[in-house]
Amino acid sequence: MTRPLILPLAENYRHGEHIAPHCHDRAQLIHAISGVVTVNTLEGSWVVPPGRGVWVPAACEHELRMSGVVRMRTLFVDAAARPGLPALCQVIDISPLLRELIIRAMDITPGYPLDGHEARIMALILDEIRVLPVLALHVPSPRSAVLQELCETLRLAPADNWSLGRAAELCGLSGRTLTRAFQRETGLSLVQWVRRMRLLAGLDALAAGRSVLEVALDQGYDSPSAFSAMFRRTLGVSPSVYFGRVGSAGVGGDGGGV
Repeated sequence: MTRPLILPLAENYRHGEHIAPHCHDRAQLIHAISGVVTVNTLEGSWVVPPGRGVWVPAACEHELRMSGVVRMRTLFVDAAARPGLPALCQVIDISPLLRELIIRAMDITPGYPLDGHEARIMALILDEIRVLPVLALHVPSPRSAVLQELCETLRLAPADNWSLGRAAELCGLSGRTLTRAFQRETGLSLVQWVRRMRLLAGLDALAAGRSVLEVALDQGYDSPSAFSAMFRRTLGVSPSVYFGRVGSAGVGGDGGGV
């Protein structure tokens, strides 16, 4: 029997469920229809809000953490399926077309004819994956022990005022040395890293049912409007509109395959 290029899997999870570190011999496209999925690897964390997806390459060890009620639809993709597929973890925007294709793929069983309708659906999925926009929903992990400890401190106190001077003093480094090291190891400035970390933590909290006001204050924003403005710059709409829109779209519109 010919090895299927794509294996679909539909799973649902309760809030707070966790999947321990593991890896696969296939790449994965993990799509969150509802809830938020956080993917952690040695290189960093990727947060998948509802309506988005994350690409995890084959043999990449990762763990998953669920926030809210998660309806997760996964495509396991053979490495030989198509040249040019992503080589690194990344969060991608799921187009309306790809979303419907993923839902349709859940009803396709292995052994489908390679020259039939099902094969064309799978081929179109691979075409879509290669051209979808990559989203800045990744918090990279530094390599050095000093910066790892700093990042863990930042995560534990996101509402604090983390100036460059305070962070440098905590590390025992000059501001210039910290700036260069942080940029070199994460590809982001300290300010960019903190902003992204706060957004991703906020997505988790919103999916768990926290209010925009609570999340904004917990993440160190002066007001809900300041948090909403940052959220809108990244995801295109305000938090209330985004989660309300995705939640409404998921009711009755997915068919029996999800």
